[in-house]
Amino acid sequence: MTAARETEPVASADDAADDPAIWRNRRRPAASRIVATDKKAGLHVFDLAGKRLSFTPAPRLNNVDLRDGVAVGGREAVLVVASDRSDPAAARLAFFRLDPAAGTLAPLGRSAPVTGEAYGLCLWRRRDAGLHAFLVLKDGRIDQFAIAAGGTAPVATLVRSLRVGSQAEGCVVDDRTGQLYVAEEDVGIWRFDADAGAPGTAHEVARVDGSRLTADVEGLALAPRGRRGGWLVASSQGDNAYAVYRLPDLVYAGRFRIAAGAVGAVSETDGIDLVPGDFGPDFRSGLLVAQDGDNLPAPQNFKLVDWGRVVRALKAH
Repeated sequence: MTAARETEPVASADDAADDPAIWRNRRRPAASRIVATDKKAGLHVFDLAGKRLSFTPAPRLNNVDLRDGVAVGGREAVLVVASDRSDPAAARLAFFRLDPAAGTLAPLGRSAPVTGEAYGLCLWRRRDAGLHAFLVLKDGRIDQFAIAAGGTAPVATLVRSLRVGSQAEGCVVDDRTGQLYVAEEDVGIWRFDADAGAPGTAHEVARVDGSRLTADVEGLALAPRGRRGGWLVASSQGDNAYAVYRLPDLVYAGRFRIAAGAVGAVSETDGIDLVPGDFGPDFRSGLLVAQDGDNLPAPQNFKLVDWGRVVRALKAH
């Protein structure tokens, strides 16, 4: 597998780029946007050619996610949420509004702190349109917040806490089924019921075995298909690969790497994002964006992959 495009490098050197979030423009797919973190400096917004449209300074934002059609201040907006680890002892959520046309972000404030170091972050839009955020703390605690965005600034209310046994970061929620997936870096992938009233029981999805999945297990992403089908993808960082599981039964479907082609190869991936659908001529069947941990001699960046090619390769395997 090869990437079709790459973003401009982030401004910071060494280990800086971390996590992307994709906004798909349904009316003009080629005008979609990628929001991505430079965890030493702030948030970048890129177009699908990889051009940087804007940079918003913000200290130590690690993971990022977004949802569109969220009522913010009385009008619909694309709400961007990031995990804020500027204080290692006080984890917060940082809120932004994305202007898709201009490719810019407007800060909307931060949540009240909770004890611990912020690390991973993912959003869940419930069937009743309620919005929740899952903030993964570095020690394996996962705090779930209900997000009220109707006022001038979003407000986050802690509704429960979950836990895995050791350091975790990557997470993703299936909006259709309300299933939360969390990557425990040295152990594997766990599934929880995202409903705040459900038991906080962790169900094993996949275990680090050095073959299908190699530590560290980092970013997680979903490509939903139909009512319950699709794919769960995990960054198997330890061997520069990506493990794929078929939904809804989470059967192992195969793995792939991103080799050098039109742009460089991808290795040591932290965050990933994946959205199916038409993104224009180069990405007709969906877009996968992966952080590239080794983009030397330039600083780290993000690579863009045609998801349709991955699916075809998996089916041919």
